[in-house]
Amino acid sequence: MDIIISNASGEPIYNQIVNQIKTMIMEGALKEGDALPSMRNLAMQLRISVITTKRAYEELERDGFIESYTGKGSFVKAQNTELYREEQLRCIEALLTEAGDKAKRCGISLRDLQDILEIVYGGDQS
Repeated sequence: MDIIISNASGEPIYNQIVNQIKTMIMEGALKEGDALPSMRNLAMQLRISVITTKRAYEELERDGFIESYTGKGSFVKAQNTELYREEQLRCIEALLTEAGDKAKRCGISLRDLQDILEIVYGGDQS
């Protein structure tokens, strides 16, 4: 399992771990029943504190992405992909609302904003 930690990012390390594992689960790289590395092993791999990996695993469990068993480890749980997608759409809508408000204040037209979004998104993709 490849997790990349960025110290330059303003995002907490545990949150980077959570987001990357969620993405792996939702994209199918990690499937239901797959075992995650132990908290200690992941901490050693990433050269971070066990407390940080513990916090990440607790958040993943709280959000329903993994389940942990004492003495056995942590495993990917069956996912409701529609629920996760809906959660992500709400976050995207909030960010786009903020971007739209800033664009209006700066006098940026809708067409210019759409052009910016197409560039950021990666071109004309469906």
